Amino acid sequence: MASTEMFPESRYRKTEGLGVWEHRGKVAIVGLGNSPTSRRWDGTLETSLGAWTMLAAQKALDEAGITVDDVDGVIACDKGMGDDWGGDASQGRGYFEAPYDSEDGLSGVSAHWLVKNMGLKNVKMTYHAPGCLSTALVAAAQAVGDGEAHTVLVVRGTGNMPGRYHQTPGNTTGGNGQWTNPWGWQLIPQIAFGFDQYCRTYGKNHDMMAPFILNQRRNGSMFPEGFYYQNRPDDLQITAEDYLASRWICKPMNMNDCDLPIQTAGAFLFTTAERAKDMKKKPVYVLNHVTQRGVVRSSLETMAETEEFSAHIARKCYEGSGLTASEVDVFNPYDGFTLFTQWFLEGFGWHGVGKGEALDFYAGDIRVEGPHPFSSSGGNNGNGRTRWWGHYDTVQQLRGEAGDRQVQIKHETGISGAFTPGHSDWLVLGTSPD
Repeated sequence: MASTEMFPESRYRKTEGLGVWEHRGKVAIVGLGNSPTSRRWDGTLETSLGAWTMLAAQKALDEAGITVDDVDGVIACDKGMGDDWGGDASQGRGYFEAPYDSEDGLSGVSAHWLVKNMGLKNVKMTYHAPGCLSTALVAAAQAVGDGEAHTVLVVRGTGNMPGRYHQTPGNTTGGNGQWTNPWGWQLIPQIAFGFDQYCRTYGKNHDMMAPFILNQRRNGSMFPEGFYYQNRPDDLQITAEDYLASRWICKPMNMNDCDLPIQTAGAFLFTTAERAKDMKKKPVYVLNHVTQRGVVRSSLETMAETEEFSAHIARKCYEGSGLTASEVDVFNPYDGFTLFTQWFLEGFGWHGVGKGEALDFYAGDIRVEGPHPFSSSGGNNGNGRTRWWGHYDTVQQLRGEAGDRQVQIKHETGISGAFTPGHSDWLVLGTSPD
């Protein structure tokens, strides 16, 4: 087996003008798996990210009707979530004291760890794809399309260790960080500032977010793999009054605009379209993948930059897949902080939503039973923080296997992605390779 390395930056589809993806419809997702969920790790090996990642991976294999011997590639994220390994996941330390000589399999899971502990003896390709699971998913699509491997497991264990969640200190003492990260993790004020700009520009207000939040929780109540469904179903029954009375985190962002860190693991199985024909599950074909790495001109992303980043993602998704906005059935953009989800909705123009119209759209019928089933997964707000629920739901929707969440409109194409407008990765999926 070749040594694990970072997936090359040159192979992500980052720019416009690339045309239709050369492997459009030649790669398919044939298996999904998710472990149980919990609020935090309880410290036992049975519920460690390693154990749960193996469980999720085995579920994905079982869905496809294949065994570990059929897998010849593994792609994993380079660290967990809520902790900082630093560098290569297989070498990093950061949370545990000795006698642990590695945190691999505990606070995160590397491709090497999974190969060794699952006995994946025929794996010839491994990669780390740093960031969200979305980054690893787009890497897998390209790797299978390029012929590096024919059956690839994509995994992530997303952890939430005891104690306080990950904190990033600010930088006011010098270097580039004094301009780009003076407050600590700059995303929080960036989102609040951007949403305030949005409301001032388009004549909206924070109260108009309530229908979207309630719909996310409703969809989460129909998502058996999610944290709230399994552990806190009562938290999904909030009212508009509950939402509006939530305490401020960074005004105009309140507590219920933020997703909840959890402990879980997920797996997706990719293969060639030809091999997918012989597997147990109905294949869902990859029509395109897109990566966005926007450059901010100053210390804080402006509304104009955010709107352009979102539109840039959409143009790349449509160009590479050959689809138009009117041809996208299922749409699951990222919602980890709900106050930037409107950028995606407007940037993609899904169901005709234009600039400044998203919050009015939320007030319409966006239920899964309705004509505009927006974010049918319930996202991270309705299921807990993983950043992959949108991908998971899109596959299930296109298979017609979303249960009570199944959309009633046509469900032959879908787009899902995570993380922010400036830094995210996206899949365009379809029920047909053509």
